[in-house]
Amino acid sequence: MSKSKDMAKDRTDWAEDRTIMANERTFSSWTGSGMAAIGLALAFKAVFGDFEPTWLARLISIVPLVAAVILFWAARKKALKTIERLTEREVEASGTGTLTVITVLLSATAVGTGVILLLV
Repeated sequence: MSKSKDMAKDRTDWAEDRTIMANERTFSSWTGSGMAAIGLALAFKAVFGDFEPTWLARLISIVPLVAAVILFWAARKKALKTIERLTEREVEASGTGTLTVITVLLSATAVGTGVILLLV
């Protein structure tokens, strides 16, 4: 292969590496936003404390948790879509299993927090 073709291949490889890293940063950002929504639900519970009617305060506290679960699964979907496009070009991206495990664990955390907020 000529030197210019080698350099073009190197540039393409680097661009694909940057895309993988950007995808990972985006997933991390979306899941971070979901975790912030969990924190917001806890803050609502603390702020509303003895608010009457209690069912309304609990309902308002649950809304960010629903948003968190939606964010987690949307992040997974977007990340997997990017990984799928990259694997068409024979690029090795991070495993899809890891993204799924993280998504399931964070969703379980949001649901668990919701259960606790409803019971307390």
